[in-house]
Amino acid sequence: MQAILAPEVCPSCGSPLEWKNDMLYCESILCPAQIQKRIEHFARSLKIKGLGPKSIEKLGITSFQDIYNLSYYSIKGALSSEKLAVKLLREITHSRKASMNDVLPAFSIPLIGKTAATKLSTKLKSLLDLDEDKCKAAGLGPKATESLLSWYADEFQDSVQKLPFDWQFETQKIANETKGAVCISGKLSSFKTKAEATKALSYAGYQVKTSLTKDVEFLVNESGIESAKTKQAQERGITIITSLKELIGD
Repeated sequence: MQAILAPEVCPSCGSPLEWKNDMLYCESILCPAQIQKRIEHFARSLKIKGLGPKSIEKLGITSFQDIYNLSYYSIKGALSSEKLAVKLLREITHSRKASMNDVLPAFSIPLIGKTAATKLSTKLKSLLDLDEDKCKAAGLGPKATESLLSWYADEFQDSVQKLPFDWQFETQKIANETKGAVCISGKLSSFKTKAEATKALSYAGYQVKTSLTKDVEFLVNESGIESAKTKQAQERGITIITSLKELIGD
């Protein structure tokens, strides 16, 4: 039987692959495949509808700045549609108003996600004031702090700072005591998205779970559809909530 040999170079850019935790990684920051995925993640995180993998490729986007350099005519020409050009340009313009709570996790910085951004928002008004002391005061661990400060000193200063954001965080209050764990099932009528509902629940002092873990006390079901989660919650005696805003007290 012929042995299967692991690849030695990245199929996208030809850079040498490195083993990390029994997996192969391309470490090149110029790798086209990685750049594409980072841009996809950025667009998805900022909810820029219409800027998916195919659109990114057709528009020739290779950096975050390219997104904000797009014009109506360049989009119309690449996507062959006036309607799509108007919609996408509107989405891109709207994304400029996003707070650092959403923008920072969009940059694909290792160990810096929404939780880290929320912690930073309690100690920082602007990302421009970032330093090691602020990271520690916000409760970021040593590795997350090192990752963020390294990105800030290099990529942020070199190119990211030129992006059209105001770099302001949205102040968030983190409740000291939890009022219980909540799981959401199905579509919501009180909020446009589950992300908005999750934020509201967190403000109100609830923990939001994606599944019915042992500590879940409330299941939100505003659709009225008896889902598998709803049946399971009924069997376990979990309180079913049909109006999320009543639970929050809004």
